[in-house]
Amino acid sequence: MSLAVEKLDGSMAKLTITVPAEEFTKAITSAYNKQKSKFSVPGFRKGKVPQAFIEKMYGAAIFYEDAANQLINEYYPKELENCEEEITSNPEIDVTQIEKGKDFIFTATVAVKPEIKIGDYKGVEIEKIDTTVTDEDVMAEILKDQKENGRKIDVTDRAAQMDDEVTINFEGFVDDVAFEGGKGENYKLTLGSHSFIDTFEDQIVGKNIGDKFDVNVTFPEEYHVEDLKGKPAVFKVELLAISTLELPELDDEFASDVSSFETFAEYKEDKKKTLEVKKEEQAKREKQSKVVEKIAEAAEVEIPEAMIKYNQERIMNEMSQRMMYQGLQMEQYLQLMGTTKEEFLERVKPDAIARIKTSLVLEAVAAAENIVASDDDVDAEIQDMATQYQMKPEELKDMIGAPELENIKKDIASRKALEFLGENCKEV
Repeated sequence: MSLAVEKLDGSMAKLTITVPAEEFTKAITSAYNKQKSKFSVPGFRKGKVPQAFIEKMYGAAIFYEDAANQLINEYYPKELENCEEEITSNPEIDVTQIEKGKDFIFTATVAVKPEIKIGDYKGVEIEKIDTTVTDEDVMAEILKDQKENGRKIDVTDRAAQMDDEVTINFEGFVDDVAFEGGKGENYKLTLGSHSFIDTFEDQIVGKNIGDKFDVNVTFPEEYHVEDLKGKPAVFKVELLAISTLELPELDDEFASDVSSFETFAEYKEDKKKTLEVKKEEQAKREKQSKVVEKIAEAAEVEIPEAMIKYNQERIMNEMSQRMMYQGLQMEQYLQLMGTTKEEFLERVKPDAIARIKTSLVLEAVAAAENIVASDDDVDAEIQDMATQYQMKPEELKDMIGAPELENIKKDIASRKALEFLGENCKEV
């Protein structure tokens, strides 16, 4: 094997990988062994036709494609470990020599990490972030606890009000025709939650159990179902039940029930302290984000399109993983949103570019300030990962290869660089 690297314009590179002829011959034989059961030739039992006979009948190139794919999948990752360039995209593969008895040669055109000029990064001025915790903030948190500890009771002696939970049957019609997905039975809806479109929930307020009535709404222009965008609709609704939350009194008894404090005053003061810490942490993250964003805006960098595309696909794959945890496939999500994969990728392109710039800025700052990950930093990171995966740290460390370990070190250094920028900015 051999690797030759040719630098191209625009932070691109062409890797030429040469695989010895004998390895190509072995790959052809491997491809033959995998496919020989498919060939049926008079005079031979199925699966017993000699390789040379098949190549004579169908041409020498009959197994080339499978052999080439096998070698590319095997040798491209190996040669990346020998490449000094930092590859930042998927490869565009091109086979340049494929012939039995000769070396197998292919090229991989890839994006490499572009150079970035970041200018001044210390003392960057950003607008001061307010971390004041108001009485309203504290009460909002307390009201959440109050609501969580409320008792649901049925209502039978009055009409529906905002914040009630109602149970309804409904069916939607556009131009007097029922549309798909517009029907529900025994559906529980909290009035004022804005779960339904337009003024749907408002029109249930004032209705009594047993009432049957029409709700007139208009679908928004940006609605995810193409046939319903901007269309007026009528929902036939029947109100089956009303319930409301009976909320506990905000007193010492409530405080002792929901916390470790004996008095409401102590409980309220603890809520304030917790919020102050939370706001400080949020402000810290926001400050860091604003500093990096400002440095990135002023930076000089030419990002190759292949690198942007790679990050667009990474964002999509990450979202796909999150969808799977919710029992939803990415294809289903795209269908629900009324969009295509291509439209989704285009929509996340600005996010991909921002992600790349942020990464390049942090790496540049880490390099300029000689910020590195210590052995203790790496051990702590592996410990956290081991806990997440329910493994022993030493087992995980043995499984992690050199490239992944380098990525861990880079991530740690980038996080430390982010801390550095936050500590060295100016709030005005």
